[in-house]
Amino acid sequence: EVQLVESGGGLVQPGGSLRLSCAASGFTFNKYDMDWVRQAPGKGLEWISVINSGGGGTSYADSVKGRFTTTRDNAQNILYLQMKSLKPEDTAVYYCQRGTVRGQGTQVTVSS
Repeated sequence: EVQLVESGGGLVQPGGSLRLSCAASGFTFNKYDMDWVRQAPGKGLEWISVINSGGGGTSYADSVKGRFTTTRDNAQNILYLQMKSLKPEDTAVYYCQRGTVRGQGTQVTVSS
């Protein structure tokens, strides 16, 4: 069974940083591209990044480009999202995603 468990969210001030983690199990992690998506209050899902299976290629939504970095540790089956220069509009539940499967999400709140 595919399982994705996100962690690392919390409350941070504007301009601050957070690193999210996603622990993956139940599938061969190093064979799959992985995405991060988010859902802000009252809004739909927004795709924010993808990393290829080997970790050598990434792509980002314009809204986070230059501020967010996704990496992966294929030995540990963990996906990361490093977020810096956070803005109030980054407030959302963040999910890691393989295809159409997502974890339970982790809440990120950016507020002073």
